[in-house]
Amino acid sequence: MATPDVRASIVREATRLFAAQGFDGTAIQEVADAVGIRKPSLLYHFASKEELRIAVLDQVLAHWNHVLPGILLRAAREEQFEALMHAMTEFFTEDTDRARLILREAIDRPDDLRARLLTHVRPWIRAVADQLDRAKKRGVVRPDVDTESYATAVTVLVVSGAAMMDRLHFAVADDDTRKATEARFMRELVRMARASLYVEQAGDGR
Repeated sequence: MATPDVRASIVREATRLFAAQGFDGTAIQEVADAVGIRKPSLLYHFASKEELRIAVLDQVLAHWNHVLPGILLRAAREEQFEALMHAMTEFFTEDTDRARLILREAIDRPDDLRARLLTHVRPWIRAVADQLDRAKKRGVVRPDVDTESYATAVTVLVVSGAAMMDRLHFAVADDDTRKATEARFMRELVRMARASLYVEQAGDGR
């Protein structure tokens, strides 16, 4: 197996284990076992467990920072809203470990996560808010919307919802499949996000 593949496998398995068990509850040996390598081989790629934690978190946030800005910056174009919301949520629902990892870090290491979010997330939150402020001046967005808080709140809803996706059956019909539960959740999230953002036009059926 090529070295880059080993490193990628380590990060992937560490992401899964850290999300499920927490950083403190996961031993380096568990990650090595999940990858199928010996512990010294893992430590060749990552000199310490803390170095591995940083690599895992930075990979999630860097990917998020690469994918989401282009999606959210177009949110002021109302006709694309549903498609853009679904594209945003897909990043987390396609791999819910990403969302769980962020929530765990927010609880266990809030200061460290805050510093990383300021680097990876804050710039595009501000950019999205600027776009929505311009839409507000055009009369598209509700005048009372705090656009920066709106962008933050929707992101928090998406992350927390994705992290809880496997547990959402407590609130819905017992015979729903996971896919059906996810679809219902997403439809309602999109409806709430849209209703709280846009000015209702006369004759608008939304």
